[in-house]
Amino acid sequence: MKSFEDLPITGEIVRSMNENGFREMFPIQAAAIGPLLEGRDVIGQAKTGTGKTAAFGIPMIQKINKDEDSTQGIVLVPTRELAHQVASDISGYGKYLSIKALAVYGGQPIYGQMQALQNTVHIVVGTPGRVIDHLSRGTLVLDKVRMVVLDEADRMLDMGFRDDIDFILRRTPSERQTAMFSATMPDEILDLASQHMYNPEKILVSRDEIAVEEIEQLYRTVDPERKFQALCDIMAHKSVRRALIFCSTKIGADRLADRLSRARRDVAVIHGDLTQAQRERALDDFRRGRVRFLVATDVASRGLDIHGVSHVVNYDVPDDPLLYFHRIGRTGRAGATGIAVTLVSRREMVDLKRIQGLTKTRIHEVRENFGPSFSRDSQQPFRQSFRVG
Repeated sequence: MKSFEDLPITGEIVRSMNENGFREMFPIQAAAIGPLLEGRDVIGQAKTGTGKTAAFGIPMIQKINKDEDSTQGIVLVPTRELAHQVASDISGYGKYLSIKALAVYGGQPIYGQMQALQNTVHIVVGTPGRVIDHLSRGTLVLDKVRMVVLDEADRMLDMGFRDDIDFILRRTPSERQTAMFSATMPDEILDLASQHMYNPEKILVSRDEIAVEEIEQLYRTVDPERKFQALCDIMAHKSVRRALIFCSTKIGADRLADRLSRARRDVAVIHGDLTQAQRERALDDFRRGRVRFLVATDVASRGLDIHGVSHVVNYDVPDDPLLYFHRIGRTGRAGATGIAVTLVSRREMVDLKRIQGLTKTRIHEVRENFGPSFSRDSQQPFRQSFRVG
């Protein structure tokens, strides 16, 4: 099966997918949706940005009984940003069925969530700590849950949520269906599956999270005092529709955003010291196109699914090579192409070489200013637009 119309799902779901531009399924969707619709437990391995939310969201929506005023599906995620994104996506998939999904997470007053849970909520998407808060208060009951999803399970384990996950799963019916999605498959993931899943079907779509063939990777060597001008050259180019700009520190992100904001209004910033309301406002402005440029620390480098990011700029080179791939993975998502540009000072070259040693794709050097052909839409091949190394 290649298209959503081939699936045994309601026409309302197909309609919502078509309206969102999704007609042909991505590999993780084609592999996982069928077994999940059949009631199988599933372990899915796929890199971020490959359509995992629809892979579990569509079967979960299909199984909801709208006549029951109860929570029938729960999705556990590692971060509040991902909770917000997944709940929004699921609500969109199920809008013609009036399926209600609610995000619950820390950093936001719990009383508003408690009030929302008093109404009909078919699917709860939450971070483990806040889900446990609601279970302890009795504002969330999971005895009618039919399907549980652990999204980005490896990251939740890295963040120390193993005991919380066990606690939550023990409060769901034993006959529930369970799905787990993870970019990597360490032994702890398999141990978790052995305790909470029944004969799961293993779906391995991509073993190599750092294979980013769909992203054009470039770097330019720049003196530290020239980085700002190089960034402005990139931002001024008409092909840059929406860009994430990564800094390594919160202070650096604030300083860069402040400097950029003096010259233009379409800039926002996000990092861990901002309030939840400030972060959500910045992300919403970026998603809706009210700002074109989002300056971010690595709090935004993973778990966010923001469509239409044409470019990622590494203003600072990360000292952890894997952070580089998590950052640039914010572009080139869900089958789209993207461009990643890294501005490298001489002292950062050692970090870039470490990154180059990990990727199968080449990071090309730009040896001159970004000219009029800084775009995949150019009539000439992209790599011929520069003198590349």
